[in-house]
Amino acid sequence: MRASARRIWGVVYRHLALFRRSWPRVVELMYWPVLQMVVWGFVTAYVAGVQQNTASIAAGALLGGVLLWEVALRSQMGFAISFLEEIWSRNLGHIFVSPLRPWELVAALVGMSAIRMLAGVLPAVLLAWLLYGFGLFALGPVVVLFFAALMIMGWAVALGVTSMILRHGAGAETLAWSVLFGIAPFSAVFYPVSVLPAWLQPVAYAIPAAHVFEGMRAALLDGRIAWGHLGLAFALDLVWLGLGAWLFMAQFRRARERGALLSIGE
Repeated sequence: MRASARRIWGVVYRHLALFRRSWPRVVELMYWPVLQMVVWGFVTAYVAGVQQNTASIAAGALLGGVLLWEVALRSQMGFAISFLEEIWSRNLGHIFVSPLRPWELVAALVGMSAIRMLAGVLPAVLLAWLLYGFGLFALGPVVVLFFAALMIMGWAVALGVTSMILRHGAGAETLAWSVLFGIAPFSAVFYPVSVLPAWLQPVAYAIPAAHVFEGMRAALLDGRIAWGHLGLAFALDLVWLGLGAWLFMAQFRRARERGALLSIGE
């Protein structure tokens, strides 16, 4: 385990070193979450003003949805983009010449995903409090569970994305930026699942994020913790993560057999 930890840290350090002397990379981590928060913050301020209530709970739910969705989005993109950087630098084949195992690479990418997510989302959370008086962490310790459930979902989706990149090469790279946006309409980020057509609601309830956002609204509107939704979110996370890991390992084996680890991205 000590040797595995050293190899995982080696991959993480290799990515951290890219940020050490590149301030544009650091700014890029914070740019989109902060921009999203500022734009939606003005929208929520407008909604609250229209309702003649500057502390509108509905507006708070909208801003909370924006910030929590960034957790899932940045977790997925942080994992996938770190993997893509290995491809862009033609380094994927090289690292597997070393004793690095596939699960160790995944563990390192998960670590980088968490670092990227925190570096991007926490400044946005801070600005939401400073500019709009919305404190996400005022919901209490349950926010940590919201973060964890959305991060795990992001990693599961990222495993699926990297599997498609291993299978289809550079043609699948755009999935790293687009796949979660396709899931967002069914994830109940800005509205409850009950708003969706009846035939779409079972689809929404099969997505972990939908249960997280239902739980967030319960905390904001009713002041209670929806443990049922949280339990379902983590249960679905395990299913999604298991499917993503199985798909990743299957495509990794095929890529190694085809010699695609050396040629992918060319």
